[in-house]
Amino acid sequence: VSNVIKSYNMLEKIILEEKITVVHGHARIPSFICDLLKRKLKFPFVTTAHWTFDTSHGLKYITKWGDKTIAVSEDIKKYLLDNYKNIKEENIFVTVNGIDTDKFSKDANYDDVLSEFNINNNKTKIVYISRLDESRALVARHLINIAKDIYEYKKDIEIVIVGGGDVFEELKQKANEVNKDLGKKVITMVGARSDIYKFANMGDLFIGVSRSALEAMACEKPCIIAGNEGYIGIFNEEKLNISINTNFCCRDTLMANEDMLLNDIKILLDTDNEKRKQMGQYNRGIVQKYYSIEKMVNDTMLAYESVLNSNV
Repeated sequence: VSNVIKSYNMLEKIILEEKITVVHGHARIPSFICDLLKRKLKFPFVTTAHWTFDTSHGLKYITKWGDKTIAVSEDIKKYLLDNYKNIKEENIFVTVNGIDTDKFSKDANYDDVLSEFNINNNKTKIVYISRLDESRALVARHLINIAKDIYEYKKDIEIVIVGGGDVFEELKQKANEVNKDLGKKVITMVGARSDIYKFANMGDLFIGVSRSALEAMACEKPCIIAGNEGYIGIFNEEKLNISINTNFCCRDTLMANEDMLLNDIKILLDTDNEKRKQMGQYNRGIVQKYYSIEKMVNDTMLAYESVLNSNV
C-alpha cells in the first residue's frame, strides 16, 4: 500500500509539472493508480492490454481500463469485451507487439554472454526466454524435466533458460540437480537480463511465447511456440493464423506437455542446418511483415488522437 501511495504522489507531481496531455498505462497496478489520478486531474487516459488478467475474487474491480484501450491481438480484444462490460468495442484499438528488427537480428553479437556463462558456441544451443513466475514457467519446468532425454538424444547440446521470477530459485535448484546427475553442465540458468537480444540470437532453436518468440524469430531462429496457456509447436506457415490470432500466446490450444515438447525438439535437432536457416529466414519475414514498430506506433497514435478528440 505504501508503494501505491508513493507512486500516486510521484505520478501526480510529474503529470502536473510536465503538463502531460495523455497518460498511458501498461499493467494492472500502474493503470489502477492512473485511474485514481484521472478522477482528480481529468486527463485523457489510454491503457494497453498485453495479456489476460485473472478476474476472480474481486480482482476485476481493481483492473482499470482507459478511455481508449489498445489490445495487442484480436483474442485480447474479445477477452476485454467478454469480461469488462463497461468497455465499448469502439473504444478498443487492436495493434501488435512491435519488434525492433535492427536490434533483434542474426547480426547481434553475443560473445560476452558466452564468456560470462561459459557456454560453448560450437554446441547446439536451445534457448528458452520468459519470466519465471508460477503463471509463466510451465514450459521451463517441462524443459528441465526432459533435459536428460534431450541430452541422451543429442549429447552436443546446451540448454539456456533466461528470465527471473518467483520460481527462479526453485527451477535453478532442479537444473543444478540435472547437471549433477549428468556429471556436466547441460542447463544454464541465466536469471533476469536486460540484454535479451543477445540470448535471442545465441540459440540454434528457441522455445517460448509472445514477444520473446517474435524477438527470436526476428533473429532468424526456428521456434517452438509453447507456454502456460497452450501449445502451438514448431512455427511454420501452417501455424501462422493461430499464432497471429493468439498473439503467439497459444490461448485455446492444446495444453503443453513434456512429450510434445520433446518430440518437437527432436524434430528440430534432426533438421539440417540449411533447412533450419530457411525456417529462420521465413520467421524474420513474418515479423517484418506483421510486427513492425511502425505499425505499433501508428496504431498507438490513432488511439491518442481519438482520446484527445473525444469528450472524456
